[in-house]
Amino acid sequence: MDAQNPTPRQHRAGFVNIIGNPNVGKSTLMNALVGENLSIVTAKAQTTRHRIMGIVNGEDYQIVFSDTPGILKPSYALQQSMLDFVDVAIGDADVILYVTDVVEKKDKNAEYIEKLQKLTCPVIIVLNKIDISDQPTVLGLIEEWQALVPDARIFPVSAKEKFNLEGILEAVVEQLPVCPPWYDKDQFTDKSMRFFASEIIREKILENYDKEIPYCTEVVIEKFKEGAERYDIGAVINVMRDSQKGIVIGKGGSALKRVATQARLEMEDFFQKKVFLQVFVKVEPDWRENKQMLKKFGYILD
Repeated sequence: MDAQNPTPRQHRAGFVNIIGNPNVGKSTLMNALVGENLSIVTAKAQTTRHRIMGIVNGEDYQIVFSDTPGILKPSYALQQSMLDFVDVAIGDADVILYVTDVVEKKDKNAEYIEKLQKLTCPVIIVLNKIDISDQPTVLGLIEEWQALVPDARIFPVSAKEKFNLEGILEAVVEQLPVCPPWYDKDQFTDKSMRFFASEIIREKILENYDKEIPYCTEVVIEKFKEGAERYDIGAVINVMRDSQKGIVIGKGGSALKRVATQARLEMEDFFQKKVFLQVFVKVEPDWRENKQMLKKFGYILD
């Protein structure tokens, strides 16, 4: 081989699916790896509801990361649909990134650890949040996880601080199949701008309301028009009861106005264009158990 003209590497591409329990930092990790804020990140559990893809392109590789909802024991139909996204992700992955952290118990949802042990595709275990721990604890956890999943590669990281993430990307590329790219090389997600508009509003709901409100709301974008100067967006926040509608709107509309203003400003930053946003609230009784509504909202796929 000519040292000045090395033989180019074969192109690798594949699907790298991120799974794990709620609040371990899956969305923070994917956002850091992709370099875009594609997934909502909040301190609340069950923040991610959909399966969201983020694409990282190199000259000779394409990694299609997939963020998934946190593993949980379903209490209603919406949560079952969210868990279905996780199970599908396990089944169609070229590489699995299992995210844990330095504080969660290893026997939480133990049936998924058993699934990791039986997988034929490569498994990478990401031990997150090492910035809130110490070296002896981290080393002990690495040994414990290696004993649980002997074939896995383990990376201690801080997704929040973007520490030690380069090793994950290198390990992923090594284990991808030789394959042409699945998507155009300038594409960074499979989701539409309409989807991100709804997620930005939902993020502000998670940040501004407590208790059951964030988990009883679903945002639907009913109007999305891109003009030369701005986006015109009309959104509906669906709630389950009249009492929730009153809380979301707030006294004199103050709470809804705050959410809409915060969402509009973030949309303008995300879309890099002015946004005219109108937000309304609608009661859709018990939508979390209604399979027809769940299909409309994109939680049940054909």
